[in-house]
Amino acid sequence: MPLHLIKLCVGVETPDELAAYVEHRLASARAGGSVAEQIHTTRMVPKRAEEIIDGGSLYWVMRGQVQVRQPILDIRPFTDGEGIGRCRLVLEPVFVRTRLQPRRPFQGWRYLKPEDAPPDLSAGASDDDQLPPDLSRELQALGLL
Repeated sequence: MPLHLIKLCVGVETPDELAAYVEHRLASARAGGSVAEQIHTTRMVPKRAEEIIDGGSLYWVMRGQVQVRQPILDIRPFTDGEGIGRCRLVLEPVFVRTRLQPRRPFQGWRYLKPEDAPPDLSAGASDDDQLPPDLSRELQALGLL
């Protein structure tokens, strides 16, 4: 069973905003003749990289809720110009919306076990899953979802 990562998506409030940002970056890379792949750089290299690459995803927390995930294609450790070890997470530019799951702020990334990951929203998802995130968050805070 694959292992996942979870990370705050700072400065982005919705999955649509993240998708637009990534598409803009990929289009810029293509126009500049560079390889068009989505890379997210982190400071720490996951020690359990093999488990993550074997079907894991990066779950993004936006506005205090896990809202979307992206499959992780590769993990590439490197050393930057200042001699600091870093890591490039190569993500598939596919955004799979998940059931909203509240998360408190944290720094960096964390491992996320498959049993703790929110389920994907599917075409047959319930009406509760289709609510706007703000409304869903408010209903969860009231204990109604």
